[in-house]
Amino acid sequence: MKTFLQKELNACLDRGDFLKIMGILGISLAAPPAFATPLSKVKFNKKLHKIERSLPLMGTIVTITVLDPSPDRAEEAVERGFAKIKELSQIFDRFKANTVVGMLNANGYINDTPPELAYVLKKSLYYYRLTQGAFDVTVKPLVDLLKNSFARAGKPPTEREIKEALSLVGAHKISFDGKGIRLKDGMGLTFDGIAKGYIVDKTADLIKKIGVKYALINAGGDIRAIGKRSWKIAIRDPFDLNSYVDVIALNDNAIATSGNYEIYFDQEKLYCHIVNPTTGLSPRLNSSTSVIAETVADADALSTTAFVFRPLQAKRFMETIGRQALIITRQGIKVATRNWFGLV
Repeated sequence: MKTFLQKELNACLDRGDFLKIMGILGISLAAPPAFATPLSKVKFNKKLHKIERSLPLMGTIVTITVLDPSPDRAEEAVERGFAKIKELSQIFDRFKANTVVGMLNANGYINDTPPELAYVLKKSLYYYRLTQGAFDVTVKPLVDLLKNSFARAGKPPTEREIKEALSLVGAHKISFDGKGIRLKDGMGLTFDGIAKGYIVDKTADLIKKIGVKYALINAGGDIRAIGKRSWKIAIRDPFDLNSYVDVIALNDNAIATSGNYEIYFDQEKLYCHIVNPTTGLSPRLNSSTSVIAETVADADALSTTAFVFRPLQAKRFMETIGRQALIITRQGIKVATRNWFGLV
């Protein structure tokens, strides 16, 4: 089966792809088209119309696919879904100076925290405590240090530089009274490990309210399935981006994958955008970690946590909290939780 599927996938995917709905096979590969696509309208079967579109948003390609008896309702869901993503990105995008998080990082405080940011910050603090600091939204100084060091000198930062950046890390240092947020001098927040998932979840909530029957939202591997329909998702092989290591079925739930193969600062991929808040360095034992949860925000935070943990530590932790997880180590070894139900 894998050989047949691989031939079909290779026929329509290139290295930049991360998710493509395979209408005939009913499989989604964890990888979106590397470009925006116009609205696609096709008759899926006798009862359902399929409306699909991809746009570059949130630093990746977002694809929304809707299956519904009404093509007009499906098209409305897709267009309003993208509008919601753009709206919420104006809060969480840390790369733009005029967003809420951009201004928070620039000024060190905000007085009136939007409810969306308050929710994500509270959930981030929850995971900070649950993971004993492995998930930490204050690692921005470390991520910036790694990126700038390689861009400037082509090599990692010194131990002294890492130690200085580590002094600014620790979510317990955030002052948040439910309304205002205060950061210590030099601190910065990055919600890259949870905000994209939250935005996908809120978009899914909107699409549900519109009343469509089935939908799938994929934001660079942060995937949410809507409706009681089995969506087959292929998990990308971190060592061969045109291949996959497993296939899982989503049914009104979510999956997120974290890895070192998309954003990295050195040729060997030893330094990537995921940083261990304790050591100040990128974890070197895992190549990708996938977690299934009820929401993408939870899956997103937990997949980041799993990447920071050692492989067996991640497996035990996910089993303790009742989550399904698949870890691919640097050696290509698959480490799965006991409740992981892969189809390959």
